[in-house]
Amino acid sequence: MTFQEIINQDKPVLVDFFATWCGPCKTMSTVLEDLKTKVGEDATILKIDVDKNPKAASVYQVRGVPTLIIFKNGKPLWRQSGVVPAQQLAELLQKHQ
Repeated sequence: MTFQEIINQDKPVLVDFFATWCGPCKTMSTVLEDLKTKVGEDATILKIDVDKNPKAASVYQVRGVPTLIIFKNGKPLWRQSGVVPAQQLAELLQKHQ
């Protein structure tokens, strides 16, 4: 499945634009594992390495990592840079169901 097909889903898709060398991204990785257990199949969580996928990062104007964007039906509905708590992300994903 391509990135475009994934973000075009009818359920919310949280995309984490990250880099392997980024300290806060490592923290976010743990947060996302926790989040996945909270949201289960109600949302998709996708990690995009900006160094391996510069085109995707460029298209969505990702200037810093981590940057989190929630998509639904291909449209970005929310975005924030930096570490975001799992509880806040779970509430956002629920809001965009």
